[in-house]
Amino acid sequence: MNNSTRLNQYRIMWIVILFDLPTDTKKERKAASSFRQKLLKDGFTMFQFSVYMRHCPSRENAQVHIERAKLNLPPYGKVAFMHFTDRQFGMMEVFFSTKKVETPRAAQQLEMF
Repeated sequence: MNNSTRLNQYRIMWIVILFDLPTDTKKERKAASSFRQKLLKDGFTMFQFSVYMRHCPSRENAQVHIERAKLNLPPYGKVAFMHFTDRQFGMMEVFFSTKKVETPRAAQQLEMF
Protein backbone atom coordinates (compact mmCIF):
# COMPACT_ATOMS: atom_id res chain seq x y z
CA MET A 1 0.00 0.00 0.00
CA ASN A 2 1.57 3.31 -1.03
CA ASN A 3 1.63 6.49 1.05
CA SER A 4 -1.13 8.26 -0.90
CA THR A 5 -3.51 5.35 -0.29
CA ARG A 6 -2.65 5.04 3.42
CA LEU A 7 -3.02 8.76 4.20
CA ASN A 8 -6.17 9.37 2.20
CA GLN A 9 -8.72 11.77 3.74
CA TYR A 10 -11.43 9.16 3.11
CA ARG A 11 -9.46 6.44 4.94
CA ILE A 12 -8.35 8.44 7.98
CA MET A 13 -11.04 8.38 10.68
CA TRP A 14 -12.13 10.49 13.62
CA ILE A 15 -13.95 8.98 16.60
CA VAL A 16 -16.29 11.18 18.61
CA ILE A 17 -17.63 9.89 21.92
CA LEU A 18 -20.56 11.73 23.51
CA PHE A 19 -21.80 10.87 26.96
CA ASP A 20 -24.19 11.91 29.69
CA LEU A 21 -23.23 10.21 32.93
CA PRO A 22 -24.93 10.57 36.32
CA THR A 23 -22.90 12.27 39.06
CA ASP A 24 -25.37 12.31 41.95
CA THR A 25 -23.48 9.92 44.23
CA LYS A 26 -19.80 9.58 45.05
CA LYS A 27 -19.76 6.19 43.29
CA GLU A 28 -21.27 7.69 40.10
CA ARG A 29 -18.81 10.60 40.12
CA LYS A 30 -15.93 8.17 40.50
CA ALA A 31 -17.21 6.02 37.59
CA ALA A 32 -17.65 9.08 35.35
CA SER A 33 -14.20 10.40 36.24
CA SER A 34 -12.63 7.00 35.64
CA PHE A 35 -14.27 6.75 32.21
CA ARG A 36 -12.95 10.20 31.20
CA GLN A 37 -9.45 9.40 32.49
CA LYS A 38 -9.36 6.15 30.50
CA LEU A 39 -10.41 8.02 27.35
CA LEU A 40 -7.59 10.51 27.87
CA LYS A 41 -5.11 7.69 28.49
CA ASP A 42 -6.18 6.10 25.20
CA GLY A 43 -5.39 9.27 23.25
CA PHE A 44 -8.77 11.01 23.19
CA THR A 45 -8.94 14.76 23.75
CA MET A 46 -11.80 16.73 25.25
CA PHE A 47 -13.62 18.72 22.56
CA GLN A 48 -16.39 19.92 24.89
CA PHE A 49 -17.65 18.74 28.24
CA SER A 50 -18.74 15.12 27.74
CA VAL A 51 -17.53 15.13 24.11
CA TYR A 52 -14.18 13.50 23.41
CA MET A 53 -12.52 12.83 20.07
CA ARG A 54 -9.60 10.91 18.65
CA HIS A 55 -7.83 10.79 15.31
CA CYS A 56 -7.15 7.33 13.85
CA PRO A 57 -5.16 6.39 10.73
CA SER A 58 -7.73 3.84 9.54
CA ARG A 59 -11.23 2.44 10.09
CA GLU A 60 -9.69 -0.71 11.60
CA ASN A 61 -7.68 1.33 14.11
CA ALA A 62 -10.78 3.36 14.98
CA GLN A 63 -12.68 0.14 15.72
CA VAL A 64 -9.93 -0.96 18.11
CA HIS A 65 -10.29 2.27 20.12
CA ILE A 66 -14.09 2.08 20.08
CA GLU A 67 -13.98 -1.49 21.43
CA ARG A 68 -11.48 -0.43 24.11
CA ALA A 69 -13.76 2.43 25.21
CA LYS A 70 -16.72 0.02 25.33
CA LEU A 71 -14.79 -2.13 27.82
CA ASN A 72 -14.62 0.89 30.16
CA LEU A 73 -18.28 1.93 30.01
CA PRO A 74 -19.65 3.00 33.39
CA PRO A 75 -22.65 1.06 34.74
CA TYR A 76 -25.10 3.98 34.32
CA GLY A 77 -25.62 6.80 31.82
CA LYS A 78 -25.70 7.22 28.06
CA VAL A 79 -22.69 6.91 25.76
CA ALA A 80 -22.69 7.31 21.97
CA PHE A 81 -19.89 6.48 19.55
CA MET A 82 -19.64 8.13 16.14
CA HIS A 83 -16.94 7.96 13.54
CA PHE A 84 -16.28 10.14 10.53
CA THR A 85 -13.78 10.24 7.72
CA ASP A 86 -11.19 12.99 7.88
CA ARG A 87 -12.93 14.59 4.90
CA GLN A 88 -16.30 14.69 6.72
CA PHE A 89 -14.70 15.93 9.94
CA GLY A 90 -12.96 18.72 8.02
CA MET A 91 -16.33 20.09 6.88
CA MET A 92 -17.35 20.78 10.50
CA GLU A 93 -17.84 24.43 11.43
CA VAL A 94 -16.79 25.36 14.96
CA PHE A 95 -17.70 28.59 16.75
CA PHE A 96 -16.48 30.04 20.03
CA SER A 97 -19.29 32.38 21.00
CA THR A 98 -19.97 34.13 17.68
CA LYS A 99 -16.45 33.85 16.28
CA LYS A 100 -15.65 31.04 13.90
CA VAL A 101 -12.53 29.09 14.88
CA GLU A 102 -10.34 26.67 12.97
CA THR A 103 -11.52 23.06 12.88
CA PRO A 104 -9.20 20.94 15.06
CA ARG A 105 -6.54 19.26 12.94
CA ALA A 106 -4.79 16.03 13.72
CA ALA A 107 -1.14 16.09 14.61
CA GLN A 108 1.09 14.36 12.10
CA GLN A 109 1.73 10.87 13.37
CA LEU A 110 4.89 8.96 12.65
CA GLU A 111 4.46 5.38 11.57
CA MET A 112 7.28 3.13 12.69
CA PHE A 113 6.36 -0.05 10.84
